[in-house]
Amino acid sequence: MTLKEPVAPDTTARRRPGRLRALWLLVAVVVLAALMLASITVGARDVGWNDILAALGGSAEGFDEAAVAKRIPRTLLAVAAGAALGLSGAVMQGVTRNPLADPGILGINMGASLAIVAGMAFFGLAAASSYIWLAIAGAAVTAVFVYTVGSIGRGPATPLKLALAGAATSAALASFVSAIVLPRNDMAQGVRSWQIGGVGGGSYESITQILPFLLAGFAICLLSARGLNSLALGDDLAAGLGERVALARGAASLGAVILCGASTAVTGPIAFVGLVVPHACRLLAGVDHRWLLPFSAVAGAALVTAADVLGRIIARPAEIDVGILTALIGAPVFIYIVRRQKVRAL
Repeated sequence: MTLKEPVAPDTTARRRPGRLRALWLLVAVVVLAALMLASITVGARDVGWNDILAALGGSAEGFDEAAVAKRIPRTLLAVAAGAALGLSGAVMQGVTRNPLADPGILGINMGASLAIVAGMAFFGLAAASSYIWLAIAGAAVTAVFVYTVGSIGRGPATPLKLALAGAATSAALASFVSAIVLPRNDMAQGVRSWQIGGVGGGSYESITQILPFLLAGFAICLLSARGLNSLALGDDLAAGLGERVALARGAASLGAVILCGASTAVTGPIAFVGLVVPHACRLLAGVDHRWLLPFSAVAGAALVTAADVLGRIIARPAEIDVGILTALIGAPVFIYIVRRQKVRAL
């Protein structure tokens, strides 16, 4: 009897966090649904329920109905891109064990951007499907390059070395993009607007084109959750537990690269979502990637959608692109993380 008494409280303690995390995840989904509704109704011109129902029924005759018909794919793109960036950021932080890891900070978004711009300028590519493949390839090459540079010298690739390598690589790639675009007046304006990062050009066609890549990336990343939990213990201990470290790290990285490349191909490089979201989600979900990854996807979608709505409100009748607002939010968070983590220990 005395042996059984301590077991019940421990079991209850293990169950309660799971219920609490499930509740927080449900709250996050409800908040996302409310933001999606706000994204459809709020803009340069607010619309009512009748216009929304008419647009969902296929009508686009009136001005308000046409506005709703345009906002629906825009909202869906914001949700998809935000979920992709939030999830990929959480995976990258898990793979590298780097609290500063982010598709923007590590230069992966800029690598995808350079690949797309080079394809447009030198090969005359114009199809969105071609952009997606180029973006994924550019993101993958950049990820390998940054990790290689961060591994040079004594010791393995530390978080600080990876962050510095990513920042330097991102700056260099941005210079290459400018060098390609500046002599090309025919594409300069479009590329500059795309580089800011936004979802204003969302359409059902663009969503359909990136959807298979996003679904593949989501599946790979979510299936990598257990492997990421093992990697968090260290490579030696993970290998001792039977984890195939190289395979787990490679598979998770592949999923993150696919998500980054596909979203960047359509929205442009939206920065800091993958940095801010996982840190916020750990406060609610903890460090277990089986919970952290779904949380990060939902929270990332909510952040990008909220930024899109806010950009339409504060600059009426004009708009502020999502990439500008996420940078304004993410930069202070980045500074806070660096100060809190004590850079020498990174």
